[in-house]
Amino acid sequence: DNHGTAPLTLSSELPYQSTIKRKVRKKKNGVITANVAGTKYEIVRVVIREMGFVKTRDEDETANLIWSDSAVQQEKIAELRNYQRINHFPGMGEICRKDFLARNMTKMIKSQPQEYSFIPRTWIFPAEYTQFQNYVKELKKKRRQKTFIVKPANGAMGHGISLIRNGEKLQAQDHLIVQEYLDKPFLMEGYKFDLRVYILVTSCDPLKVFLYHDGLVRMGTEKYHPPSDSNLSQLYMHLTNYSVNKHNEHFERDETEDKGSKRSIKWFTEFLETNNLDVSKFWSDISELVVKTLIVAEPHVLHAYRMCRPGQAPGSDSVCFEVLGFDILLDRKLKPWLLEINRAPSFGTDQKIDYDVKKGVLLNALKLLNIRTSDKRRNLAQQKAEAQKRLYGQGSMKKLLPGSSDWEKQRHTLERRKEELKERLAQVRKQISKEEHENRHMGNYRRIYPPDDKTLLEKYESLLATAFQTFLAGRAASLQREMNNPLKRMKEEDILDLLEQCEIDDEKLMGKCTRQRGPKPLCSMPESAQSLRKLKNYASDSSCDSGSSMSESGEETEKEDHKEKKEKKVSYDLEENKCKSLERSGR
Repeated sequence: DNHGTAPLTLSSELPYQSTIKRKVRKKKNGVITANVAGTKYEIVRVVIREMGFVKTRDEDETANLIWSDSAVQQEKIAELRNYQRINHFPGMGEICRKDFLARNMTKMIKSQPQEYSFIPRTWIFPAEYTQFQNYVKELKKKRRQKTFIVKPANGAMGHGISLIRNGEKLQAQDHLIVQEYLDKPFLMEGYKFDLRVYILVTSCDPLKVFLYHDGLVRMGTEKYHPPSDSNLSQLYMHLTNYSVNKHNEHFERDETEDKGSKRSIKWFTEFLETNNLDVSKFWSDISELVVKTLIVAEPHVLHAYRMCRPGQAPGSDSVCFEVLGFDILLDRKLKPWLLEINRAPSFGTDQKIDYDVKKGVLLNALKLLNIRTSDKRRNLAQQKAEAQKRLYGQGSMKKLLPGSSDWEKQRHTLERRKEELKERLAQVRKQISKEEHENRHMGNYRRIYPPDDKTLLEKYESLLATAFQTFLAGRAASLQREMNNPLKRMKEEDILDLLEQCEIDDEKLMGKCTRQRGPKPLCSMPESAQSLRKLKNYASDSSCDSGSSMSESGEETEKEDHKEKKEKKVSYDLEENKCKSLERSGR
C-alpha cells in the first residue's frame, strides 16, 4: 500500500528471482579421447599428448581413437561407432603376409606383366615345389646358377631366413617362401641397404593413399660381396634387417645423419642429388610401386570392410586407417624392388633418428585424419535422423504399381535418376571438402592416390578394374557393378549438367513449356551448406519488409520486381530501422 504522493517505482526484477537461484550449466569443451592400451610404443603416447587427446581407461571401447600394435578382429571393427577410428583395415593381410602377397602378385603378373615387374620371382612351398624344381633344371641346362633366399611364410624380424645356391637340395616343407636373390644391389659406401618407406591409407572407399617423404635407410654391417658358396652364411652382409644387424659388433649407433648403420631417406635423397642422380624419378618410382601394390589389396580390403560395416553409406568417413611399412631394395640402376610390407611396423625409438622420423609419421597422420570433438555428437544426431526416416518412411521412393502407365514409368525412372545424381553430388562435394582439409594439413605426406596427373589416374583405374575382375570374379556382384558405375568418375560440374537434363526431361513429361538448356542461374543450382546459410540470413533480414508490402497489389511486372530486389540490397539499413519500428508498434 502506497500512502501519500510517493512515486511508484517499477522494479524490473520479479519477486521470486531473489529467492530462487538458477543453475547455470557451464558448457564443457569437448575432448578427443584415445585408447592406447594396445600399444607398447611410448612414441604413440607422446604424439597423443602433443595432439591434445585425452588417454582413456584401458577397457574403454568408446574412445575416438583406438590404437593397436597387432591386427584386430573383424568383429571389433563391426562394433565401432561411425565417429571412432582404429589403426587397422580388415583384409590388409592379403599383402602383408609373405605367402599371400606372393599369391596375389602372381595373379596380377599373369594379366599385367609389364606393370608388375617390381617383385622378385617367388614360389610358395609346398604348393609350387614342382614348378621351382623345373625352373632349377632349366637353369642347369643353360649352365646358369642363381642364388635363392628362403623365408618363413609368416615370419618377421629376419627370423628363419637363409640363402641357398643349389635349389635341388631344397626339400618340400610347409609354409616356405623361396625368392630369387637380388645379387646386384645399389651400394652405399660398399654396404647393401634397404629403405623403410611409411605409407598412410586413410580410406578404402574410395581408396586414398599418402606417402611420407622421409623414412629410414637400414644398412648391412659387413661390406657386400656377390653371393658365393663361401659367404652364403654371412647374414650381416646379405640381410639389411635392423633386428638382425643390431647384434653385430660393427653396428654403428651414430647420432649424425650422414653416419651410422641407420640413416634417414631425407639424407639419402640429398646423397642422390650430390651424385647427380634423379631424385624426382626416385620418388615417382617408389610411389608407383606402392600404389600398384595397394591396388592388388583394394578388392580384398573393400570387400572385407563392407562386410564389417554393411549399413555404412559409400563415401562416408572411414572408421579404419593404417600406417604401413614398405621394405624396398634398390638395384644398381636405382630400380625399386618390393621385399615385404609390414602392417605393424616397429615404432621403437632406440636412436634419435628413429624418434625424429617416427614421431613425424604419426603426428602428421593424426592431423590428416581430422578427428574432431563434434564427430560423436554429429554421429548421434545422424543416427536419430535416420531412425526417424525409417519410422516415418521419409525420403524413400514410392514403389511403382504393377498396372502403371508408360508415363508413370518414365516419371519414376526420372525420379530415381535424380535421386542417384543428388546422392552422388553430395558425395563428391564431401570429398572436395575432405581434400581441402588434407591439402592444408598434409605436413610431410604427399597424396599418391588419387594422383593429380589424369593420365596416371586413368592407368591406375584400369589396373583397379583388372584387380576387381581378377580377385572378385563371380563374387560380390553388387560391388563390381558399383565399381563400374560411370558416375564414380564424374566431377561436380558433370553431375550438375546431368541433373539439369533430368529437370528438362521432367518438364517435357509434365507438359510444361521447355526452357533452352544453357547455364543455370546461380539461385537454381544445388548449393553448399555455407551459401544456403547466407541465403537464409538474408531472407530473415528482409522478411519484415515483405510484411509491410502485403497491402500492395500483386500485379507487378518482372522488371519492377527486379528493381525492388535491387532497392532491398541498397536500403538494407533502412529496412532494419523499419523492422524495429514495426516491432515496437506491434508491441
